[in-house]
Amino acid sequence: MQTEDRYNACVSALHAYAENAGFTDVVIGLSGGMDSSLVAVMCVDAFGASHVHGVMLPGPYSSDHSVEDARELADNLGIQAEIISICEPYRAFEQALAKACGGTLSGLAAENTQARCRMVCLMALSNAQGWMLVNTGNKSEAMMGYSTLYGDTAGAFSPIGGLYKTDVYALARWRNDQAIKQGATPPIPEHVFTKPPSAELSPDQEDEKSMGIDYPTLDALLVAHVERGLNAQQLVSEGFAPATVDRVLATIKATAFKRALEPPFPTVRFYE
Repeated sequence: MQTEDRYNACVSALHAYAENAGFTDVVIGLSGGMDSSLVAVMCVDAFGASHVHGVMLPGPYSSDHSVEDARELADNLGIQAEIISICEPYRAFEQALAKACGGTLSGLAAENTQARCRMVCLMALSNAQGWMLVNTGNKSEAMMGYSTLYGDTAGAFSPIGGLYKTDVYALARWRNDQAIKQGATPPIPEHVFTKPPSAELSPDQEDEKSMGIDYPTLDALLVAHVERGLNAQQLVSEGFAPATVDRVLATIKATAFKRALEPPFPTVRFYE
C-alpha cells in the first residue's frame, strides 16, 4: 500500500469510527512529538479544524521545545489548543503514594503516574465536553509494550495504531509535502522530524534508548516477524543479530496483555 493510500485509510477509518459512535468533535493530547502531530493533522482532515481540540499537558520533565512545537502545530492547523499542567496533580500523587511505595514515588511508577495524570485530564475534557478522545499510539511501540496502561493507551480510536514508527514519519513527510504543493504552510514543524522521540517522563529520556533499539532496525524486524511471519531462526538468517531477535520476540510475547487493552485502529492491512 502506498503512503497516500495509508494516510487516506487512516483518516477515513477515524472519521467513520467517530461518526458511528455519534461524535462530531475530538480531543487529542499534543506532546510536540511526531505521533500526536500526525494524528492531529489527520483529525483536522477528518473533521475540520473547528471540531478538533488540542491539549498540551506539560509535566515536570517536559522541555520548552515540546510546548513550542505543539503550539506551532496547533497554529498551523488552526485548531483550538490549551495548556493544562500536570505538575500539581503529579506532586499530589507523589505525596499520597510515597509511603506506600517505600518512601518515594520513583522509577517506572513515577513515569507511568505522569502518563496517567495526562489521561485523567483528557478524559475529563472528553466527558465534560462530549468530545471523543483520539489515541496517538503506533504499532512499533505497541508491539514492544512501550506504553502505559490506563495512560497513553487510553482513547476511543487510534488512527495510526496499525502503522510502524518509520511509516508514521513517512506519512507525516508526505502530508507536509502535499501542503507545500498546494501553497500552504506545512502543518508539522520541521523540528518534530529532527528531534529524538521522547516521552519526557524522566530527565534526558529518549524512546530508542529506553527500548534499547533504533526504530529502523526495530521496524524491519517487526515487519519480518509480524507481517511476514518469520520465526527466530529465519530472522537471524535475514541478518538480524541473534540477541536482538531473542530480546524483541521475548518482549512481544511478554507484553501481549497490554496490546489486548489497546484501542481499536484501522482494519486495513497496511503491510502485504
